[in-house]
Amino acid sequence: MVLRIFGVSFAVTVVSLVVAFLYGGPQALLLATILGILEVSLSFDNAVINATVLRRMSEFWQKIFLTVGILIAVFGMRLVFPLVIVWLASGLGPVAALDLALNPPPDGAAYFPDGSPSYETLITAAHPQIAAFGGMFLLMLFLGFVLEEKEITWLSWLERPLERIGKLDQLEVVIATALLVLTAVYIAPDDQTSTVMIAGALGMITYIAVNGLGELFNVEHDDAQAGRSGPTELAKATGKAGFFLFLYLEVLDASFSFDGVIGAFAITADPIIIALGLGFIGAMFVRSLTVYLVRQGTLSEYVYLEHGAHWAIGALALILLYSIGTHVSEIVTGLVGVVLIVAALVSSIARKRRNPDDDVDTADRVSVSV
Repeated sequence: MVLRIFGVSFAVTVVSLVVAFLYGGPQALLLATILGILEVSLSFDNAVINATVLRRMSEFWQKIFLTVGILIAVFGMRLVFPLVIVWLASGLGPVAALDLALNPPPDGAAYFPDGSPSYETLITAAHPQIAAFGGMFLLMLFLGFVLEEKEITWLSWLERPLERIGKLDQLEVVIATALLVLTAVYIAPDDQTSTVMIAGALGMITYIAVNGLGELFNVEHDDAQAGRSGPTELAKATGKAGFFLFLYLEVLDASFSFDGVIGAFAITADPIIIALGLGFIGAMFVRSLTVYLVRQGTLSEYVYLEHGAHWAIGALALILLYSIGTHVSEIVTGLVGVVLIVAALVSSIARKRRNPDDDVDTADRVSVSV
């Protein structure tokens, strides 16, 4: 089972490392390996959240996410997205932006001898708006989870009170807006206040629109299925509902990848190595991990994993917002997520030992094939 699920990822990793070696020798091989490990460590919580959504989708849309989605993740977010940022920030054309990326200034300088900024400098300068958009999108996702009433809670002493106040209509929007204003006024550089406000507002709007459309069509589909026998609710999102869940997953994946893409430039500015390490190695393993979690029914067996992932998302959202004004090491970002996920896993194992007769929801074991 493990080899079947992760086999493609291992094969892609080997090919990517060979390509990296042929492209830039031992140094490129090492950098691609480091970036792959960085992406997996930063995105484990992403895999858990992806699995919670993926198990609600039909087999067709699961395959779309695992095929078309991986192309978007690899080429769109890890290669094209940085080039688009440079294109927009510098006014250069796409070809010129790629040339700028492949031909950095000598000695790793931030500027060329003529005073023009390097590719890495332009990407770093765009961090405030990228972090504001991604941070607010993830914050809305986190707040939507912790403020919603749930049958099972992990940190009950905190989650139960949050559920009670969550009954106030649109409270997540109020909290997110307040944090966005505080970030723009007190954390963002003075010349970035309006930019951060606009980018953060767009992140909130994107979440509300995509999530709302997904829920709308999912409800309509559920109503159409009422009284019929068929697949479980967790696996029957098709048509428009499946499309919007797919769209939601892609935006979610993009929001998670922002910190990885920006953090990659602390290691290398070469877009080819970044695409090989973050995309072909890291993103492929995250997809395989998502499939593993769904096929094994892990989220039902270890019931607090979803909670831990959402708390990790909340932490990542706050880190992204804070990083607008102060650099935060990618090691810190990765460790926070890993610690929360591991803590949730340990709590889940302890719960299973205390309640060995609890039934595992077999609806989670949805067929997912690539």
